[in-house]
Amino acid sequence: MSSEASEDGEVRVFSDYTRDFEEDADVVVVGSGPSGSVVAYELAKAGHKVVLIEEGPPFTPQEFRADGNISMARTMREGGLRSTTGTFMPILQAICLGGGSLINSAMCVRPPAFIFDEWSTRYELDHTTRADLDPHYDAVSEFLGIAPTPEDVQGPRNLLFRQGCDALGIASEPVDRNVRGCRGSGECFSGCRARAKQSMDISYIPEAMKFGARVLTSLQVQGVLGEGRRVGGVEGRVVEPFSGRTSHAFRVRARWVVLAAGCMATPVLLQKSGNLANTSGQVGRNLQFHPGSAVAGVFPESIDPIFGGTQSYQSLAFLEEGFKLETMWSAPAALAVRMPGVGTELVQRFGELPRTAIWDAIASTHRSLGTVKARFRSLNPVIRWTLHPEDIKVMLRSIHVLAQIFFAAGAEKVLPGVGGLADEMHSLEEAEVLRDYAIRSGDLVTASSHVFCTTRMHGDPAQGVVDEEGRCHGYDNLYIADTGIFPRCPSVNPMLTVMALAHRQAQSLVERV
Repeated sequence: MSSEASEDGEVRVFSDYTRDFEEDADVVVVGSGPSGSVVAYELAKAGHKVVLIEEGPPFTPQEFRADGNISMARTMREGGLRSTTGTFMPILQAICLGGGSLINSAMCVRPPAFIFDEWSTRYELDHTTRADLDPHYDAVSEFLGIAPTPEDVQGPRNLLFRQGCDALGIASEPVDRNVRGCRGSGECFSGCRARAKQSMDISYIPEAMKFGARVLTSLQVQGVLGEGRRVGGVEGRVVEPFSGRTSHAFRVRARWVVLAAGCMATPVLLQKSGNLANTSGQVGRNLQFHPGSAVAGVFPESIDPIFGGTQSYQSLAFLEEGFKLETMWSAPAALAVRMPGVGTELVQRFGELPRTAIWDAIASTHRSLGTVKARFRSLNPVIRWTLHPEDIKVMLRSIHVLAQIFFAAGAEKVLPGVGGLADEMHSLEEAEVLRDYAIRSGDLVTASSHVFCTTRMHGDPAQGVVDEEGRCHGYDNLYIADTGIFPRCPSVNPMLTVMALAHRQAQSLVERV
């Protein structure tokens, strides 16, 4: 295999690869999302030779597409059509430089202390309290300029949520987000054309490059090289963006390997590498989600919902009941999936969009578990997951609360999005059916981009894949740094937590590499 070494501090793209090649590094990081980018930056800053690998391409603002269908097809795995079996649910996972940070809504939420108390006691973690992680949260927050969303970019859609919560005595607050100079354009999900969102491709990755990190995109890692207690790097193929066709072979030899490919891709990669790091039998197991349920409310007057931070107001008041409430907006093409009716009726509902707000709830479905398994000839996983009946009740409860908030804010009707019930509800009295409706999983229109636990952290090597520093049990130099290491779903948006954990892992690695 020929040597085709890249220069320090550059991003390589598909057209740059003309033959098979090898690279050498102190550390190879697989995955350029929030966690992988933090690790790459911290290690490069410490003077180590870092190669950061990403399967997807980089995007510039000129390449963003406001059309939701086109955007999802270009930036998400399996063209935005990835889903679970068992209980059907779409799963939105990015494949691009910067990972999910390019297309998420920039929400940076710290879980309350009781979440980490549960993690620590259930999973034998001695150093993963909220107090342990706060310095790492602080470091990431300072780097990205994370701050509460200001009033002038909230827009009516978000402020009506606050108004409804206030009327009902429900605590709510502006969302902390990793943005600088947000204009409230509501385009987070299709890529921020204003470049206000501090996604990894314009924040951590360029800074890592300043310290010499090499960023190689359009590379599909297909195996981890290793024998015994040590690994020696990764290998795979160059992959063409969008088509998925593979070409040249590559190998990156490294003294340390950090897998940050995501909660789905990392366990599949381990399984494809001879069932690596799986003496516990936990790789690909314990899959958890935050399934999201969206509710629409139509107001008497126009609220110009396209304006305002995409998801800029939230309520954490119900976390101990198992759900979090938040505002949202999305491209009409994506909203159509959640709207009832077809043909003329659907067109009429689109005519109401200027008067419509969309709010959603994410549920902590701890009882709903699944598995991720490798396919024979593909790196796309088989994902099986079943929504537990008790968790379904939690989701229905969250929909009822959202309906109450809508009516308290002055909505004239609510679209609950629950199969078997009326498409529209015009009063609190009509919404009371949500209290005790005999709901089934197929009655809910739900999706998720928050995925956890498939390589979980546990103090007991027989019950988990990694230790508290993210190092695989039984290995000297193999780490995992993505949401797969969460022992349990975190009840709030996970990006800031996975970055805090990655920052802690990087500090540990700096001392060892």
